[in-house]
Amino acid sequence: MSKKLTRRTMLQAGMATSGAALLSGLPASRLFAQEPEKPKEIIVRAWGGEWVEALKKGVSDPFTAMTGIAVRHDLTEDNEIQPKLWAAVAQKRMPPIHVNWDTTTNATKSALRGVTEDLSDLSNLKNTTELAKPVGLDGYPIVNTYGYVYVLAYRPEAFPDGAPTSWKDLLNPKLKGRIALYNDGIGFHFPAQVAGGGKLSDIPDNMEACWDFVRQIKAQEPLLGEDPDFTNWFQNGEIDAACTISTNALAAKKNGIDLAWTVPVEGCKFDTDGLWVPKGLPENELYWAKQYVNFALTKEAQQVWLDGLGLPGVVPGLTPPAGLEADPSYPTTPEDFEHLIRISAKVQVQNESDWFARFKEIMQG
Repeated sequence: MSKKLTRRTMLQAGMATSGAALLSGLPASRLFAQEPEKPKEIIVRAWGGEWVEALKKGVSDPFTAMTGIAVRHDLTEDNEIQPKLWAAVAQKRMPPIHVNWDTTTNATKSALRGVTEDLSDLSNLKNTTELAKPVGLDGYPIVNTYGYVYVLAYRPEAFPDGAPTSWKDLLNPKLKGRIALYNDGIGFHFPAQVAGGGKLSDIPDNMEACWDFVRQIKAQEPLLGEDPDFTNWFQNGEIDAACTISTNALAAKKNGIDLAWTVPVEGCKFDTDGLWVPKGLPENELYWAKQYVNFALTKEAQQVWLDGLGLPGVVPGLTPPAGLEADPSYPTTPEDFEHLIRISAKVQVQNESDWFARFKEIMQG
């Protein structure tokens, strides 16, 4: 049974009761009696480019088909919308969105601040792996939806001697002005610590090795940007290598660009993203926002959504996208995680703002 057939069958069902049953895991007749009034739309914050396109195809459009509720995507960056959400909850105002698609670290900050709704009652949580559970938090103030690796993506023609094996390979003078990083250095701090001669066990107390390596990279005049930028830079031939989520390289590759990616000897950062619902929504809108998150945890939604991103989900039995079986950017077994760097969300929450500021200070200095 292909994923397309599953989704087509689901959409053609067409009846609100059958769609609602898929959303909740409850008998259709029982849920129908409990359904509150449907809003005309819900607003879901998302990242742009292939990210929002994948979410639209796998989650938002099927949700609308089943419920009749339109889904509008707000493409405000996650760091920009965060203070707006915090302020709305503090001032008891209606939040600007219904669902936030967020990094787990940012979402944990919001959860610790007390601005997230409890999602422990979502029926589809029972079908997820332990990756869905936020570490260090009580209950489910957020739900992790997939994992991802900040790989070293590269253009093979720029590495005629073979794939780069170390992050130090980015220091090659031939790559000056031809590499890219996130504008806050996310995904790069931990492998930079190792490449600079430091230890992961020294994080966060002693990261001078990281900053020393960042200074070396700065001399290479890297391009700094966000997710959509990496795909565009590769497609436009502006860069030869980047520390980026594999999704961005995969998108460029799908568009005909010859790209590959690898996990260097120092390792790559592994992290998760998730969904959460801000406090302050009217009761009926809260219900449907939670149903959106619940649907995102179904195998049907995850298969299509994450196929578009090339990322491993939190529902067992997903079929890896073509070409990503046993790929280092698609970890599914304990062995796959041996060369990936996982730092607790608590440590990241406590230190990430300082790391971002230090990175930017070096790059702008």
